[in-house]
Amino acid sequence: MFFIYIIIALTAGIALAIQSAINTQLAKAMSGEPILAALISFAVGTLLLLIIAGVKTNLWGNLSTLPEQPWWKLLGGILGAGFVFTTVLLAPKLGITAMLFFIIIGQLLSAATIDHFGLIGMPVREVNGIKLIGLAIVALGLVFYFFGDKFIQIVVRGS
Repeated sequence: MFFIYIIIALTAGIALAIQSAINTQLAKAMSGEPILAALISFAVGTLLLLIIAGVKTNLWGNLSTLPEQPWWKLLGGILGAGFVFTTVLLAPKLGITAMLFFIIIGQLLSAATIDHFGLIGMPVREVNGIKLIGLAIVALGLVFYFFGDKFIQIVVRGS
């Protein structure tokens, strides 16, 4: 079952890159307004989720418990909207690869912190030295990806 979860996660990563490109084109069609593209993207996604939730869950019964929830549990929607807006804004400026690399670094650092300390109700999953080395390797990969050509030019000119 774990393998299936990995496939789902990889598929989500593929979808994120595609979504960034699609939403960038949508923003261009909306007079270059990334906020409009993010709004339209979220509205379409919300409509789809509403239909699926209506068919697959006790939607209205569960929604009735919403007023009892602490305010911070609603921040996920705000963070998600901000994320989509950010990808629409940054993809044409940085390129999808660069944008996603920096997003991934931010995700990994915050995820490691959440896992290590069990924040926001998540189970504790200790981040040890080996895992930190893994994160450092990812960061080193970023440096090579973005600055490797310049580094090689400096080395070649310097010798």
